[in-house]
Amino acid sequence: MVVRAWCWALCARLRPGALRRLHGLGSATFSSRSLSSSTNDGFLKEKRAQIMSRGLPKQKPIEGVKQVLVFASGKGGVGKSTTAVNVALALAACDSTKAVGLLDADVYGPSIPKMMNLKGNPELSPKNLMRPLKNYGIACMSMGFLVEETAPVVWRGLMVMSAIEKLLRQVDWGQLDYLVIDMPPGTGDVQLSVSQNVPVTGAVIVSTPQDIALLDARKGAEMFRKVHVPVLGLVQNMSVFQCPKCKHETHIFGADGVRDLAKTLGLDVLGDIPLHVNIRETCDAGQPIVISQPQSDTAKAYLRIATEIVRRLPTPPA
Repeated sequence: MVVRAWCWALCARLRPGALRRLHGLGSATFSSRSLSSSTNDGFLKEKRAQIMSRGLPKQKPIEGVKQVLVFASGKGGVGKSTTAVNVALALAACDSTKAVGLLDADVYGPSIPKMMNLKGNPELSPKNLMRPLKNYGIACMSMGFLVEETAPVVWRGLMVMSAIEKLLRQVDWGQLDYLVIDMPPGTGDVQLSVSQNVPVTGAVIVSTPQDIALLDARKGAEMFRKVHVPVLGLVQNMSVFQCPKCKHETHIFGADGVRDLAKTLGLDVLGDIPLHVNIRETCDAGQPIVISQPQSDTAKAYLRIATEIVRRLPTPPA
């Protein structure tokens, strides 16, 4: 009411001719804008495209790394980190001549240090680059090496992006054939930052067959397509539970949900991983099943997934 009274008071002070001129000026301006709207629209679109092209970061390879593989999921709790760790170990086991690295990009909830049984702070090279910690022949880097184990990382987005950039660029990875990146859940800043700054060779989407998990897994796959990252396929995790006593199989999270999603998206299923207590126990103990029980059926499932991934990769640069 106060604003409306102020406006009426302002109009009352204007002379009738001035009020008409003011009204006419508005009409003329609107008319001229309408006449030139098509020209302006074309100019604005071109200008916007130029600004966007300048604003997008240019992809730059990570020094010493031939191929980058990202493991992602739309939803947390589907076993993505466990899958990334065991597949990284399987990639090295399939071909002993290949050097493999593992980057934990989950800044808020790093789990690679525990799964890979690693503690301590990275040393610095003569070039002031962090040296990854190693175990089982895998070079690992994680925010968990830089903060206390129980300390929460309470950061805003810009600080997280800066941390990811440091984990990618300020690490002496040496010479790697594969760098496996364990992405955080979701389709947010970290996923976009990695996809737009690093030439990613391929993405692997991990999901359980549960409908709720599949909804977010689809979003993850579509996100990578939008940023032009090839999706190599899907992994169906926790696909079936076998009773250790009677051997009866139960599909706790549903059956073939990931396979149905893969058909919808026109993608392949790289493999199935069962819901098995040994997978959880070995990762909690820092001895992933591919290393501690290499002859088990579960370890062989991870090895088959690694083989399927390699089969879909392009020829790496010399």
